[in-house]
Amino acid sequence: MFAKINNLNIRNKMLLGYLAPALIYLGFPVVVIATTNQVFKTFQETERVEQVVGETTNISLGAEQMVRGLRGYLINKNQQFLKDFQAGAELARQSANNVEQTVKDPEQRIRLQRMRQLVNQYYDGCNEEIVRLLQENQTAKALAVFNTGKYTNFLNEFLKVNGEFRETELNIVKQKTKMTKEALSFLVSTLLVGSVLLVLFGAGLAWLISSGIAQTIDRAISSIAASSTEIAATVEEQERMASQQAASVNQTTTTMDELGASSRATSQQIETAVAQAMQALNLAGGGTKAVEQTLEAMATLKTKVQDIQGQIIELSEQTDHIGNISTVVSDLANQTNMLALNAAVEAVRAGEHGKGFGVVASEIRKLADRSKKSGAQINLLVADIQRAINSTVMVTDEGTKTVESGVNIASETAAAFAGVANAINNVVLNSQQISLNAKQQSIAIEQVVQAMNSLNQAAAQTACGISQTKVGTQKLNEAALDLKAVL
Repeated sequence: MFAKINNLNIRNKMLLGYLAPALIYLGFPVVVIATTNQVFKTFQETERVEQVVGETTNISLGAEQMVRGLRGYLINKNQQFLKDFQAGAELARQSANNVEQTVKDPEQRIRLQRMRQLVNQYYDGCNEEIVRLLQENQTAKALAVFNTGKYTNFLNEFLKVNGEFRETELNIVKQKTKMTKEALSFLVSTLLVGSVLLVLFGAGLAWLISSGIAQTIDRAISSIAASSTEIAATVEEQERMASQQAASVNQTTTTMDELGASSRATSQQIETAVAQAMQALNLAGGGTKAVEQTLEAMATLKTKVQDIQGQIIELSEQTDHIGNISTVVSDLANQTNMLALNAAVEAVRAGEHGKGFGVVASEIRKLADRSKKSGAQINLLVADIQRAINSTVMVTDEGTKTVESGVNIASETAAAFAGVANAINNVVLNSQQISLNAKQQSIAIEQVVQAMNSLNQAAAQTACGISQTKVGTQKLNEAALDLKAVL
């Protein structure tokens, strides 16, 4: 067994040193719990006996109340004594019912059943014979039945059974109490003896385990002392290499920082060029829109000129109609003048009767002369209007030609602006692509710079860690020597 213990590692040995006494010590609570359960059961049994004894006392009090109530009612026939008789019977029966569930012993259950039978027999018999006779005013017969002693012996037998019941319950409590005392004494003895044995066993096991641990530690110290010297030499070489690596990484990081700054400047310049190209594209788009608006205005102007030309032609036609009407009016005026002249001649021929008609003919002639003059004036005005209309038609034709020429020029200008916009758009797209490539290059350089910074920090931490490892190795060697000195 001792050889198996020595073959265990330090952790298992220490675990065994704690677990073995602990397992032994855990046996004590089992004994304590068992004893406590027994004591607890004894207390429960005591409480049960107290309850049973109390209910048994109530049965006895109920029986005595029945006897007193019957005697009092037999002597003076007072109804209160009859009520006491009935109440005593009810108390005895109720107490018997209450205690029935708590009585476990078969003999005690028989005694309880006997007490209940005696109560029922006494109550039913007295109620059927003595109480009935007293209520029928047959007092003499009732006294005779009472004096026969038929119901007098009830109390003696009841008290006897009740006493046996109470004595049995008290004996049960005494037995349980005795068992509890014995269990407590056994528990105290077990705890004392077990504690002494546990102390002795723990001391021996601790000495055995500590001896094995001391030997193991001694061997480990020797190995640590030998290994720490080799580790120290290796750490010094790694420290030198880590310092060189940190210097190289630092120089590379500086170069990448400069490259990143140059890339960011290039990206900013390209973004400025893109912004200017976008501005030129916007201006070209504005010029194209202006030309388009000019084209729309020219087309509208051409439509309006054509409408004016049509209206002028229509006006010329209406002027011709006016000239024709004026000619007709002149013809009508000449004919009217001729008719007026003929009418004057006929009026002269008529003599006195034609004077009035001559006056009218004269007025008609005057009116015809005026109409002829007005027609001549209208013809002159119509001729002037016709000349003006002809001039306007010529001007309108020239305006239409000018508008068409302007439309052609505006179309050529729009095509030129569209070509400029396409060229600028291509420049913008190319500049945006160059800017995107520059940004990606800048991001890549920043990532490389971050990686180099991380590598630089890692190199510095590695160098620092190696230095700390060197110091720790020296301290470990010193601690191993100190531990060996202690052992």
